[in-house]
Amino acid sequence: MAAQPGMGVVVENFDADSAEDVALLKKTVYRDKIAVLRGLDLDVPGFLALGRRFGTPEAYYEPAYHHPEHREVFVSANVEENGRRIGVPKTGRFWHSDYQFMPRPFDLTLTSPRVVPARNRGTLFIDLARAYEALSPELKRQVEGSTATHTVRRYFKIRPGDVFRPLGELVAEVDAKTPPVTAPTVYEHPHTGERVLYISEGFTESMHDADGRSRPDLLRELLAATGQLDDEPSEVPVHLQTFEAGDVLVWDNRALVHRAVHTDTPEPAVSWRVTVHDRAAA
Repeated sequence: MAAQPGMGVVVENFDADSAEDVALLKKTVYRDKIAVLRGLDLDVPGFLALGRRFGTPEAYYEPAYHHPEHREVFVSANVEENGRRIGVPKTGRFWHSDYQFMPRPFDLTLTSPRVVPARNRGTLFIDLARAYEALSPELKRQVEGSTATHTVRRYFKIRPGDVFRPLGELVAEVDAKTPPVTAPTVYEHPHTGERVLYISEGFTESMHDADGRSRPDLLRELLAATGQLDDEPSEVPVHLQTFEAGDVLVWDNRALVHRAVHTDTPEPAVSWRVTVHDRAAA
């Protein structure tokens, strides 16, 4: 396993059928945050089977994102397959942790790039454990005992069948399927013991301090301090992870926020994703 500058490792000759390789890789991901498995080139059943070796996958709540034969596989694609659209285009163009709006955080994300654009490709990552450590003593004091509320409202993608529906009706449906979730702003990572600042520009809607007061000012300051507001400088490094078709990326979804890099021109792009609960954390 070769270390990359700043974050992550590249793994050659990974054996997806080896319990020893899977256990070692899981430890490596929790330590180094990202692993790139070179040249696995798995089919959909093989990719899902690999995800199950790391934990328990859960299907995304919106069926439009499902692979037609394996609902636990999330598909991001801007091309048609056999004359029909599979998945949803241009997903993840904002800072987020996968499924942060769900009641129980997911531990690991696996992605398999299938069609990779020639330009402007990759995924950006920020380590929110490192970001918390970099906060000033005053910001750490203000965050202690606070809570953050997460919701999918802001980046919910309008479906073809939603045309002409009243906005209030649509918002009510979104809240019924995925009610806003409130959790501690900082929590202890169950696998590493690190303190993680669990907020994102995409899904964190509001924040309240230890006395229950709404703190939009504090939320914005934390997002800026962690590098999630593009128009403001940050001391926290942003890591660009590149990949090739056939690779598999595995990352620590509890510690990282990420944002996809998309081209401004319509280059073909297809990727699969499986997000899992690590059974060791149950």
